[in-house]
Amino acid sequence: MNLHDWFQKGITPDPYIESMEQNQENLIKIYDQFTVPEEDMPFFNKLKAKQLRSIVITEDWCGDAMLNVPIFLRIAEAAGIATRILKRDENLELMDQYLTNGKSRSIPKIIVIEENGRELFNWGPRAPELQAFIDNSIASLPPKDADDFKEKQQEMLKFVTKAYRDNKEFHSFVYQDLKKAFAK
Repeated sequence: MNLHDWFQKGITPDPYIESMEQNQENLIKIYDQFTVPEEDMPFFNKLKAKQLRSIVITEDWCGDAMLNVPIFLRIAEAAGIATRILKRDENLELMDQYLTNGKSRSIPKIIVIEENGRELFNWGPRAPELQAFIDNSIASLPPKDADDFKEKQQEMLKFVTKAYRDNKEFHSFVYQDLKKAFAK
């Protein structure tokens, strides 16, 4: 299948969000809190004429998707980008074309395509500043064979989820990195 076909296969964001069972509340909170800065609207208004489309590969359980997808949806609204959602685990044929570091099925992956179906760019799973945050968080965990590893890992995941949901600077990092991808 080509990217146009994958786009056609996807569902629009609202039914996807309504079907979420794990991170729906946090995703909606981020969506409600984030707005595209007014001073950037001329940039996104210019993109409207290009009639871009996007495919978002995601899963409900993914914390990075919980943060990145609502911010991208705000950008898509501002730029008039029709968006379709595909669940990663049901669409491995496409996911495997967008592996992180050539090996990892990291999500979300946002694929922006032109009207003719040609890929303009893909983005994900996270902004560089957030990658550093995650790397530092993981580095602080005890060794995997330590008795308290699972407990500390769960604490870290709760901390990361709260930071993703509430830290406006993190929202800005995602927004700025996505905006930079559109500007190339």
